[in-house]
Amino acid sequence: MTTIIFSGVVAPPTLRVRSVFTPAANPATDRGSMASPSGAPKWAQKTITLPPQRRGCHLITPMIVKEIRQDLSGFNCGLAHVFLQHTSASLTINENYDPDVQADTETFLNTIVPEGRSAPWRHTMEGPDDMPAHIKSSMFGCQLTIPITKGKLSMGTWQGIWLCEHRDAPTARKVVVTLNGI
Repeated sequence: MTTIIFSGVVAPPTLRVRSVFTPAANPATDRGSMASPSGAPKWAQKTITLPPQRRGCHLITPMIVKEIRQDLSGFNCGLAHVFLQHTSASLTINENYDPDVQADTETFLNTIVPEGRSAPWRHTMEGPDDMPAHIKSSMFGCQLTIPITKGKLSMGTWQGIWLCEHRDAPTARKVVVTLNGI
């Protein structure tokens, strides 16, 4: 390793990158290939309206997959971008088996984000649960990116997509799912 000193400042050695060229796979002969025969990238997009949910965390993977199944099956490799068009709910990926995880997550959020008349929030025009809902939404976020592998969302065995509803009044929510890949 070589160290270079300029005016008393130590500069790191030059970074060397080695790249290896791998010829494109032939999908007609390579059964393990995920390349599409045309090789051209594809896009698909759908807006899904989710039914109103009570306050809390709800597993929505089956609803999402049902709505995008036909388009999803046309992708061998790619990404699914899931975007929630709201500021008082959120999306996350978490446990899909034990509903206690959903209840415990709601308990945690309600513990760390104060609510009610004694809470310090100025934004209360839409009710005492609105500002806490905005904060919770910012904590989890409104978008997810999930890999697509051989026509399926490539999530772990125990992973599922959650809609976290942070308002007291159930509201229909819109999710835009964009698929991109080959």
